[in-house]
Amino acid sequence: MGHIILLGDSIFDNAAYVQGGPDVVRQLQEVIPFSWKASLLAVDGAVTRGVASQLERLPGDATHLVLSVGGNDALGASYVLDQSVATVAEAVSLLEASQHRFAADYDAMIEAVLERCLPTAVCTIYDTPPSQPNQRIIRTALGVFNDVITRAAFRRSLPVIDLRLICDEDEDYANPIEPSVLGGAKMATAIAALAAAPAEDWRRPLVIAGPNVP
Repeated sequence: MGHIILLGDSIFDNAAYVQGGPDVVRQLQEVIPFSWKASLLAVDGAVTRGVASQLERLPGDATHLVLSVGGNDALGASYVLDQSVATVAEAVSLLEASQHRFAADYDAMIEAVLERCLPTAVCTIYDTPPSQPNQRIIRTALGVFNDVITRAAFRRSLPVIDLRLICDEDEDYANPIEPSVLGGAKMATAIAALAAAPAEDWRRPLVIAGPNVP
């Protein structure tokens, strides 16, 4: 029997955005083996530093952790996109400063998660609906934050669930930043596929970009 714990923000804690439809944890419970269970510790609005308080509520029977956090950190840093600069180098420097702060928070958080000595997977920050007029700018800026996540994961041989590739249609989003029922179902399927994979897949830098584990 396994017990998957979802940590992070509203990517998992999306009940408020699906108009009565199933949220991610409910969808996950429906696709994992009958003897397994899934629990939600993620909190809508949480930033990377907030994961520490979620870990304090970790149940004793937890067997696997899946983490999706960072989007609110990026949202908090989005003001830099409206700042005026004289050169492209200045713009890159502003992005690097935001990336540096996020990297410090994310690395500290990952170390706290791994102190629990449980198989752990992390998620990238997904983009925004493809039809959004500023989608290309957002996608490019988020690459700065996703680089932190993938480096942190690969350095520690953790599997990565790449939500950028999983939630790639307008219908996957309830609004520009929250997953819909369809997007949640895609995420749940990917998590369930990883849960069903051999134990060694949780100890190597594996990328999950769809419902199947390669």
